[in-house]
Amino acid sequence: MELLPVEIIQINEKKIAKIDNVIKSIYRLIIYSRHHLDDDLLDIYLDGMHNLKDLVGIKNAQMEAQNEEEAKEYLLNLKVSLDFVIEEIILHNNFEKEIQLFQLLRLVSPETNAIHPNRYRQTLVQIGAHICPEPKKVPQLVSELFYKMQSVSNPIIKAIYFHHELIRIHPFVDGNGRVTRVAKNWMLMYDLYPPIFINDAPQKKEYISTLANSFKELMNQPNQWNNYTSTFFEQELDRLLVNATLLYESINLIGKNREKNLINKI
Repeated sequence: MELLPVEIIQINEKKIAKIDNVIKSIYRLIIYSRHHLDDDLLDIYLDGMHNLKDLVGIKNAQMEAQNEEEAKEYLLNLKVSLDFVIEEIILHNNFEKEIQLFQLLRLVSPETNAIHPNRYRQTLVQIGAHICPEPKKVPQLVSELFYKMQSVSNPIIKAIYFHHELIRIHPFVDGNGRVTRVAKNWMLMYDLYPPIFINDAPQKKEYISTLANSFKELMNQPNQWNNYTSTFFEQELDRLLVNATLLYESINLIGKNREKNLINKI
């Protein structure tokens, strides 16, 4: 397996600009609105992120768990991991080190970490038709991925690129999807973007299908950008745009309600 070359990535710059405009609109509300108080500016943003954070946990648990008991356990682990991520962000720590993968694995999938503590998988893995790299190549590929990430300046592109490639490598026996999505959202949230999550089962099916086709094309032509890889990046941008818009609307509504209450008091 060869990693996707960073220099061939083709991204929808107009959609990224649209996302950035929504994020800027959020901060204009927080900073300039007459209906927000200085003391609660941070609370408003964190409340919005907290709601989205819960949705991330709920959706991921529903999509991956085989039964209700597993869903509850997955949800608990995801909440713990996302609380950890938020604390790291507050401490100005972005996701950029290989050791952080193992930190997330211990939180997101403790049962997997117990199989091979602080080690990558030692067995062959196949995802659909995609045969993941053999175990001895995993450490080198993961290290190379972190190195390549350093050359990607845009946090959105970096997060999506990391997601796509780490799933292709599939470094752990289990929990790869959960670890990858939490790591991706760590990068996004560090730069004040909302997290990306999957809304429902049909979207999950589409997500899996797009990744599988992208992996297949890259296996045949590893150094060429293809339509399926492009589609995956586009779908991730769409999800991010939806979540950014939801965050804006929730913060805007708080300001409108405060304005309404002030008028009623007059």
